[in-house]
Order: sequence, then structure tokens, then C-alpha cells
Amino acid sequence: MFSIAKRIASRRANHAQATGRDSKSPLGLSESAGSTGKDKTIASGIEITEETALEAQKKVKVLHRKHEWDPNLPSDTLEDLDDAAHEHDLKHDLNLVSEFEDNSPYPEVRAAVRNYDEEAPANTIRAWTIGLLMTTLGSALNMLFSMRAPSIVINTLVIQLVAWPIGLGWDLVMPNRQFRVGRLKFNLKPGPFNMKEHTVIVVMANASFGNGQAYSTDTVIAQKAYYGLDLGWGFALMLTLSTQMTGFGLAGLLRRFLVKPAAMIFPFTLINTSLFYALHDRSPTDPLKSNGWKISRYRFFCYVLLGSFVWYWFPGWIAQFLQVFAFVTWIKPNDVIINQLFGGVTGLSLIPITFDWTYIAGYIFSPLISPWFAIANTLIGLIIFFWFTTISLHYSGHWWNAYLPVSDSAAYDNTGAVYNVTRILSSDYLFDKSAYEAYSPLFLSTTFSLCYGLSFAGIASVIVHTALFHGRELYQRAKASRAEDEDIHTRLMHKYRESPDWWYVVLFGIMLGFCFGTVYGYETQLAGWALVIALSIAFIWAIPIGMIKAITNIDIGLNVFTEFIIGYMQPGRPTAMMMFKTYGYITVVQAISFTQDLKLGQYMKVPPRIMFMAQTLGTIWSSFVQIAVMNWALGNIKGICTSTQKNHFTCPQARVFFNASVIWGVIGPGRIFSPGRIYASLMYFWIAGAFAPIIIFFAARRWPKSNLRYLNAPIIFSGSGLLPPATPLNYLTWGAVGWLFNKYIKNKYRGWWMRFNYLTSAGLDIGLALCTIVIFFTLQLTNQKPPQWWGNVKALETLDMQGTAVQKVVAEGETFGPPTW
Repeated sequence: MFSIAKRIASRRANHAQATGRDSKSPLGLSESAGSTGKDKTIASGIEITEETALEAQKKVKVLHRKHEWDPNLPSDTLEDLDDAAHEHDLKHDLNLVSEFEDNSPYPEVRAAVRNYDEEAPANTIRAWTIGLLMTTLGSALNMLFSMRAPSIVINTLVIQLVAWPIGLGWDLVMPNRQFRVGRLKFNLKPGPFNMKEHTVIVVMANASFGNGQAYSTDTVIAQKAYYGLDLGWGFALMLTLSTQMTGFGLAGLLRRFLVKPAAMIFPFTLINTSLFYALHDRSPTDPLKSNGWKISRYRFFCYVLLGSFVWYWFPGWIAQFLQVFAFVTWIKPNDVIINQLFGGVTGLSLIPITFDWTYIAGYIFSPLISPWFAIANTLIGLIIFFWFTTISLHYSGHWWNAYLPVSDSAAYDNTGAVYNVTRILSSDYLFDKSAYEAYSPLFLSTTFSLCYGLSFAGIASVIVHTALFHGRELYQRAKASRAEDEDIHTRLMHKYRESPDWWYVVLFGIMLGFCFGTVYGYETQLAGWALVIALSIAFIWAIPIGMIKAITNIDIGLNVFTEFIIGYMQPGRPTAMMMFKTYGYITVVQAISFTQDLKLGQYMKVPPRIMFMAQTLGTIWSSFVQIAVMNWALGNIKGICTSTQKNHFTCPQARVFFNASVIWGVIGPGRIFSPGRIYASLMYFWIAGAFAPIIIFFAARRWPKSNLRYLNAPIIFSGSGLLPPATPLNYLTWGAVGWLFNKYIKNKYRGWWMRFNYLTSAGLDIGLALCTIVIFFTLQLTNQKPPQWWGNVKALETLDMQGTAVQKVVAEGETFGPPTW
């Protein structure tokens, strides 16, 4: 008993010295939550009885069981739990329990979320009006400019910033008086604009266009512009509503697994919460708690935003060589091997350097968000597969890679040209087998082919990983009426009426009707049984993928898997492929996105029923806005979706979607991955993905104190899943910045990190977004050219930048590859 007390006290004292926390309190705070967040720590003065001792021991065991494999829990806390579960020191048991109950045990959450509720209205005319305005503008602009190359995305962090002065301006112009409409009473100025109203606005924006324009619009545009199939407004609306909202119904049913548990952090929401506090709370910074820094959070955020805005003019316009600082390729611009190994666009970036935040955070979100263990797992996978394996495969001549780029996302024919999908289609857009046999099999770059194999492994491993590391916890939560280890944020929400499960069940049922109405009411080529399989895939993988996202902020997509499945189930039906992929893949994406917003609402203490209304209203209204804008553009922009459109409205995303529908829906995976085909060996990744979590699990159990417990097979396989079109440069620089902030600074300057880390991320992201918008509307839309000097001309003329770093070029009239296919 005394040994555990000494060990725990010693660890806490050392940890307190490093972080500036009071070692006498398990939280290092003079305040903890209780019912109000401001009661003294219960363990310091409570009378220890046999009943309280047994209760404390029970809670410790529950906490130990649920957090045994928790990678985000600080190692000191995890060791305390492990010791307390085996040796019982009653006072320290109570202290340990209070550490979990009175505040979040995660420093990330403590840094960005308050452990008490502030009384403020959320359901106001002001919130709904501004929310609908932001939803309309964001949805319309994102939809319109998604059809242009280069496109631009107005993200919800920008909306969060823009909504703040609008809310303050509302207070200046609106009268402070009570209005009555029937039984409804409301005030246009119900007190100062507050964080809960601000949260409602951001949630509406997130639900509407948090993932860009609605994914279904790519399907509709591809059908109308490339297949000549116009199914009308009704089809477009039903498809969009069903794909956007089915995931919402699923999200509500997953709340007990993905929202209420403290371990489901959803790191991206901490950017939102930190920005809310910076904008609404101007309290000074205590230098004793922030490594000597005195600047307020608001002023710090403004400085970072301004710096990011000003700096991006250089890599974004004035000196574009700063985007990909591949100086080795400047020395040898026409050397193929040098450009393949050191290039940052179509190469492997063996010396990764960029001075452009877009390259660091553009594909994978800010590296200041993901925990270090997630970043490390991603880098492990990248180095193993996209450095060592790629180099071995590419230079061994496997898959005829000498005729292809080492890394890009295009498909090629046997002359080394981009695959011309129109050559294998009949006049009615069906597969022409004789034309295919006379033309060419499909070839992929080395990293692109590996990407498919790794996607297979990731999909298999996430199921096995979840079963092994979280299976017992999920089972306990499924049968429990209330979580046993509810943290303070979940408990504080008990004062508000919950959105009942039947609301989500009814919504899901209505959207299920929309799904079948869309499939059977229109010429979609998708069978009803195939729709059931698509939705079943979404159900099966929603929790495993959601848990990975909630713990790591890493996305694992089902896009390749759904394309693979439908290509075998209904070959030769490109429209069916697009529909199946949209329902199977986007249902999960939307479910996790809605779940993340529900977590944001919990952190900001917004009543659940208000959250339900905000998400529902925002999504439905946005669907109508996006379809209206899409149809207006298709009917009024001359030459739209053609490569010669004078204002560059070439529909690049829909074109990619069309090409994918031909490759997977017309050629089909059977002609690419089945035995005897070129890429058949990639099917072994299914086996590797299934066995890797088992090996890691038993190794971690054998050596529980080692770093093996932090290995995560799904992230190793799929953490770099956006490569290509992302490049090793993106991931490696992302990982380097992530190590700097979430490993080095977090450990050495914990006080600064807890105060300013997430604000740094928000400032960098929003400054970049604002500068991008300004450059886009003032320079790119007016067809201006960047300054013509070496940094914008000669530095961009390497083989890597031109996408022509290929070892062998096919002579005129010759081909490479197998003689038959």
C-alpha cells in the first residue's frame, strides 16, 4: 500500500514540476467540476468509509479496463491506473477517480474545453438567422467553385471567424425588446452574442459543407455532363438528401460509442473550442501557467492569423518555388532518377522541405491536431511502404514501372499515355470488350498501385483492431444504459433533455425510403439488394472507422473498398458503381462528421435537441441550395464541364468521378486484381491487414510497458491513404511539424502548449484560407499571372514538376506490358 502511494506521489510531483500543475491535486487545479465545476477536489477531505473504499476500488477497476489500451492517456495516469488496479491505497484510489470525474484526464481536452457549463441561450433568432445565412453562402460558393479548376473551398473555420463580427454587429442594430407571434415569444437581442449561439452556427455550417460540396453532386454532374443522362431535379434532390442525411440517422444511434465516452476526443473539435474561447473570452494569460508568456489568447490568435495571411503571398503567388523546395532537382532538373527520388510533386521527396502551410496541412489537416502516436504510426507506414517498398518495386521493373511515374494518381495505357476511357466504351457508354482488348490494360504508378493494396489492408485491419483492442469496451457500452466512466462533460449534459433515439430511428427510416425511392424510381442501374449491401458496409465499418477518427483525427476511407465490391457484384454498370460508392462511402463519412459535431456540442454544452435541429435544418437547406446552384451552373455557364471552358469551369472533380466509374464500373476490378491479372498480388494485402493487428495485440500484451502498445495497424496501413494525389512531401513535413508541437513542445513547454497550441493551428489555417480566397477572387479569376522570375518559372521546369520523370519512353508504334489481357 505504501509503495504505490510513494510511486504515485513521486510521478505526480515530477509531472507537476514539468507542467506547472499543483501536485497536491490530481488535476493541478484549484477548481474541478462537480455539478458546477467549482467544487474542491473531493478526495482531499472526504471521510473514507468501507462503502466509499469499495466504490473507489470498483471505479478504478472499471477505468483500468476501459483505458487499458488508450493511447491518448498520459503515461503517468496509465501507470497510476495499473498500480491502483493491483494494489489498493484508498486515498489515492479516490484521488485517481476524481482525476477522471472532475475534469478530462486528457491534457488536450483540458487545454481546450472548460469543465463547467455557462448559462447562456443557444436557441435564439440570432443564431438561426446567422446560421442559415452562413449555410446558404458557404454551400452556394463551395458548390459553384467545386466545378472550377483550380477550385477553392471555404472551410468552416472561416465561417466561425466571419460569424463572430456578424453576431456582434447584430447586437448593435437589433432592438432589445420582446416579440410575440402566436404562442411564440422571442427577443431579437437576448443578451450578448455568446459561444453557444456561435456553436450552433458552426454546427450548421459543418453539417452543410464541412466536407466540401455534397459528394452526390459529383455523381449527378458526371451523369449529366459525361454520360448524357439527365434524371431531373427530383433525382438530384433525393440522392443528395438521402446520402447526406442517412449518415445523420446512423450518427445518432452511435452516440453511446463515439460521443459520450471521454476517450473519444475528436481532436479537430478542440480547434473550434479554442477559437470560441479566444474570440469570446479576453481574460489575460497567467505567465506562471504558460512558460512565461503574457499575451492574451485573442491577441496571439490575431498575430498568427495575420502572419499566416501575409506569408502565404510568397509561396502562393510571389515565390512559388517555396511550395516544393526540392533543391536537389534544381541542380539536376532533367535527371530522371534524381527527380524521382528527391522530387516533391511526382517523386518520393527523400529530403522533404516546404515553406507552404498548404503542403503541410492541405491534405491531412493541421499536424497540430493529431496526437503524436498517430503521427508516428502514419510515418512508420509511409517510410515502410512509400520509401523502401516503392523504391524496391519501382527499380526492380515490377509491373513495368520503368515506363510510368513513380508517384501520381493517373491511370495509363501501354504506351505510357493517360488512359483514354472513351476508347473502351460503346456509343451507349457500356463496356466494349473487343475495343478493350484492342486498346490496352490499365497501368498505375508505383505508389498508386500500393495505395490500393494498403487500402485493402486498412479495411481488414480496422475490423480486427477494433475487435481486439476495443471489443470488450464496445460490448459493455452496448448493454449498459449509461456509461460507467462518464467524464465531467458528459455529466454536465444531463441537465438538458436528450434527443431520444427514436428521433434518429425515424429520420433514418425516412432517409432509407429516400434511398430505395432513388434507386427504384430512376434509371440508376443499381439493384435493391446492392443498396442493402452498401448500407450494411456503412453500418459495419462506422464504429471502427469512427473510433480511429475520434482517437487520432486520421480518416480511413471506404471509397476504394466500395468501388472494389460493386465492380465484382455488378460489373459493366458505371452508374451503379457511382451510386453504390456514394451510399456505402459517404454514409460513413457523414455519420462520423455528424458525430464529431455532436461531440463539439457536448464540449460547448449546447442542448442536444438544439444540436439535432441545427444539424437537420442545416443539411436539408444546404441540399436544396447546392442542387439549385449546380443546376443553374449546368444550364447557364456556356461550355461547362469541357476542357476549353473559358473561365475554367471544367468540372475536375466530376471528371475524376467519371473516370473512376469507367475504371471500376466498366473495366472492373476483376480485370485488374483477379488471379492472372497485372495487380493480382495486391490481394495479399487483405491477409496482411487481418493478421497485423493480431501480432501487435499479442506483442503489446507480452510487453505491456513498451511502446508496442502505441502501434496501430489501421493507421500504419491507411494513415497515408491520400497518397496519391498527396505526396510523401505532404506527409513527411506534416509529421515533422507534428513532432515539433505535439511531442517536443508538448513535453518540454506544456504550459504554452495547453494555452496556445490549438490557437496556433487555427490561426495558420484561417490565415491561409483567407489569403487563398483573396488570391483566387482578385488574381486567378481575373486570369492574372504570377511574377515571371526564376522562382516562378525555371524552378518549376524540373521533370518532377512537369510530371515527366519516367525512366523509359515508349517508341512510336510500340507498347509495353503483357501480350494479352
